[in-house]
Amino acid sequence: MTYCVGMMLDRGLVMMSDTRTNAGVDNIATFNKMTTWEVPGDRALVLMSAGNLATTQSVVSLLDERTKAHDQRSPSILEAPSMFQVARLVAETLRDVISMHEASGPKAASPFSATLLLGGQIDGGPPRLFMIYPEGNFIEASGDNPFFQIGETKYGRPILVRAFDPEMSFEEALKLLIVSFDSTLKANLSVGLPFDFQLYETDSLRLGLRSRIQDDDPYFQQISSGWGEALKQALDSLPDFVLEK
Repeated sequence: MTYCVGMMLDRGLVMMSDTRTNAGVDNIATFNKMTTWEVPGDRALVLMSAGNLATTQSVVSLLDERTKAHDQRSPSILEAPSMFQVARLVAETLRDVISMHEASGPKAASPFSATLLLGGQIDGGPPRLFMIYPEGNFIEASGDNPFFQIGETKYGRPILVRAFDPEMSFEEALKLLIVSFDSTLKANLSVGLPFDFQLYETDSLRLGLRSRIQDDDPYFQQISSGWGEALKQALDSLPDFVLEK
């Protein structure tokens, strides 16, 4: 399992993913789940994945290979004229990879399904954010649904629903995401540090800051401990339940 979040702000896009690919008492692995493509001045694309690692790696490898092949039969995400068309190409690739594995591969302990988050902007259009399902269909973020989560979503969702504001700065958005991710990893061993994040500023047409938050990061430690203490203080400040006698 994993946890990834994509946010659509007035200022641009914020994407964050964990790196946990397996979890157990003696079996913990990490792997990068965020891939980017960029043609400065033309387009910037960010893709995050949750699900079967073989499936997601096959999808990313195929998409990346097509950016170099210039094959008219296999159009490239770097040549598609709009973010919608990029989403369609990614969705078709995901569906084809899953179908191929299910048709020819042996039975596995885990399914071949995967879900993707695609965000970015192409010159001439606005920034857009899509959630792409294993069936090959997808939905787009909007004012009514300005952020998407994939993977282990339930533990980190309440803080996003309560605190998200499209007018927030990148710094405020990252603080909110760190709280959401911290809440998730404390509740589920299948999500873990380090966390990767990518920023994209509207109309820049180039990728912004990308960085990795490690478990010994001082800011992460401050937010994690501070949020836990703030929750305890908030609970203590509420009136106790009164039992009827």
